[in-house]
Amino acid sequence: MKDSNSNSKPWRPFTANCCSTDQTISFGNFSRCRPSKSDFSKNIAPLPSFRRLSFSDLSRSSSSRINEDLAQSFGSDLYDFQLSELRAITQNFSSNFLLGEGGFGTVHKGYVDDNMRQDLKPQAVAVKLLDIEGLQGHREWLAEVIFLGQLRHQNLVKLIGYCCEDEERLLVYEFMPRGSLENHLFKRISICLPWGTRLKIAIGAAKGLAFLHCAEKPVIYRDFKNFQYLA
Repeated sequence: MKDSNSNSKPWRPFTANCCSTDQTISFGNFSRCRPSKSDFSKNIAPLPSFRRLSFSDLSRSSSSRINEDLAQSFGSDLYDFQLSELRAITQNFSSNFLLGEGGFGTVHKGYVDDNMRQDLKPQAVAVKLLDIEGLQGHREWLAEVIFLGQLRHQNLVKLIGYCCEDEERLLVYEFMPRGSLENHLFKRISICLPWGTRLKIAIGAAKGLAFLHCAEKPVIYRDFKNFQYLA
């Protein structure tokens, strides 16, 4: 969608989640992004490989090509994980490691170290196993990789890597250990947040939105809710 001003930037719809701490709010993506069909064919990204990927299918041969194109496009910015590696760090996606679930699939906690990948910082991660529901779900996963792989900001949860193996689609994010803002405000944590902390959270949220809105290709954040802020 374009503004009537010829110098305005094209907007692209995007559904994401965000994360909060006492100091900042960080936006992540534990829900699906839902670009329109035109976004896939025209506006996903400027690189030709992304345009090829947007029309890929779910075959095994396609998985290999997808991984090759993503690796070529992102280089060392994103890690290409194997499904066996993600099964190992989540104990086969054990319920004991479950962080959350919804229509998109499940999110499990795991831990990666430099033995898995060279230059990979040892850290806890959140592994999202998507219920891709066929070709459309695959394209939503792909759009999420492409969008978040290009967005880097202190108020955005970092996408560390991805997995595309056979018909499985997964995403690996940095882990936010304090839970959601919703829990701090209403549920599990009984101590009331001081107003100073609430103000910092609001400012952090505004900074995250400002970054998305002022990006080279602005992103419309369409799901701004407290349970999606992760600390």
